[in-house]
Amino acid sequence: MPPTQLPPSGNPLVFFDITLGGEVLGRIKFELFADVVPKTAENFRQFCTGESKGPNGRPQGYKGSKFHRVALTRASEGLREQFEGRLLTKDPALQIKDFMCQGGDFLNGDGTGSTCIYGLKTFEDENFMIKHTEPGLLSMANAGPNSNGCQFFITTVPTPFLDNKHVVFGKVVDGLDVVRKMEQTKTGYRGKDVPNLDMVIALCGEM
Repeated sequence: MPPTQLPPSGNPLVFFDITLGGEVLGRIKFELFADVVPKTAENFRQFCTGESKGPNGRPQGYKGSKFHRVALTRASEGLREQFEGRLLTKDPALQIKDFMCQGGDFLNGDGTGSTCIYGLKTFEDENFMIKHTEPGLLSMANAGPNSNGCQFFITTVPTPFLDNKHVVFGKVVDGLDVVRKMEQTKTGYRGKDVPNLDMVIALCGEM
């Protein structure tokens, strides 16, 4: 295996090893945009490495946590409904497997948990300089302005309707094929957009 090439920018490079129903899907590598959104990038990096400690003094982070949503969006313009950073559609005929994969809730596992490395449950929107222009971007999930915590999503298509609402802080530099496998996962048995099989970050860290 060739040595890992760090980004020329000097930004951190982190990884997720993903499993689905206990079977290995593969590794995703992310560059974190510490040169643009250092606070947001550092929050994510520490949850990848386990440097962050919970109230009990033990490491807390993404290792062993699940992607709890593989979200659908409408194919038709003007039929989107946004609520707490999520896109919902009531018409199955217009649903496509293209929007995002959301995870990061290592507290509750269902999208209700929030914490950050800065001593509170949430922190402010750092900036919106980077837009949702392509697949494979890392962006913060939120429940409205200035409510960033531990949850994030990976885009699978350009999502300009999320610009200036969600902070983009990284991108997939290797393993977009793994993201494509994730977005094709069947959902619905355990709730709307919830994967039928556990989609787990089996291992994560910094390169």
